[in-house]
Amino acid sequence: MTIHAGEVLVIGGGVIGLTSAVTLAEAGHRVRLVSREASAGTTSAVAGGLCWPYRIRPYERAVRWSLRSFQVLEALAQRPAETGARRVAGTMTDPDPDRDDGLAAWYDAVPGLRRARPDELPEGCRAGWRARTPLVDMPAHLRYLERRLADAGGTAERRALASLEAAGREAPVIVNCSGLGARELVPDPEVHPVQGQLVIVENPGIEEWYVSAEPGADETSYVLPQPYGVVLGGTAREHAWGREPDPAVAAAIVARCARRFPELAQARVLAHKVGLRPARSAVRLAAERLPGGALCVHNYGHGGAGVTVAWGCADEVAGLVREAAGPHGATAEGR
Repeated sequence: MTIHAGEVLVIGGGVIGLTSAVTLAEAGHRVRLVSREASAGTTSAVAGGLCWPYRIRPYERAVRWSLRSFQVLEALAQRPAETGARRVAGTMTDPDPDRDDGLAAWYDAVPGLRRARPDELPEGCRAGWRARTPLVDMPAHLRYLERRLADAGGTAERRALASLEAAGREAPVIVNCSGLGARELVPDPEVHPVQGQLVIVENPGIEEWYVSAEPGADETSYVLPQPYGVVLGGTAREHAWGREPDPAVAAAIVARCARRFPELAQARVLAHKVGLRPARSAVRLAAERLPGGALCVHNYGHGGAGVTVAWGCADEVAGLVREAAGPHGATAEGR
């Protein structure tokens, strides 16, 4: 295949890949996005869509990326029917208000975020946060990103790539947003799944989101009102590869969420879903030269915070590509 000068090949059709592709295309690059599956079949389509850093490292970079994405999603929330983003108030419980969870900069920067009053917390919970944050209808948002990529002149292809080296024979710049697929594509054995199961029910009148998730716990509680129903979660099981919903786990999810909102106990179930979050000890967002000379910018390992950091990461990807195109034409791994 002929290599086209100035072309960027983005690998991965989830929210990280699509957002990176949009950012690069709107910066003037000729972008092709390649994905094994349509965006509707990615883990991003299963995500609850709350803009809040969750299961992602390193904290300092994650908060910076999250705050940039918060700004973008706040603007997109002005057009919810088009973009899938809305501003919704909610509560995040804090199981240990005395510990340093690495998110102080997030708490300081989010507009209007404050400590919850006792009457705003569930019984037995002594601390938490109140905020109005972007809550994203992920299937709608992914469709919006696909339209935006096409409007910027980008193209999308549905196929698998054998290796990064093979991708480097197609374009001089590769952006690797392959998520869990990076385990084989790179290959990077550090990438592993964190399985998340959720239940979608008819909305009995819930207007606010609610999350209670202890660090490292494999069971969480979250209630996210979306236009298509209420998303109830969830689980966070490290190294679990199964994609079939477990009825017993689903029943436990509904029971946990109903302790906060009793009306959910009788809500009609609309769907059961399972997604595999692409986890890593730290996000890999850095560039390297492939053996054939192509530049590869890695952007994967975002765990449970893909939509939360997507725009911030995309800006950094664009900066690495721009730097590589500068007078020195080289970018080092780890910058």
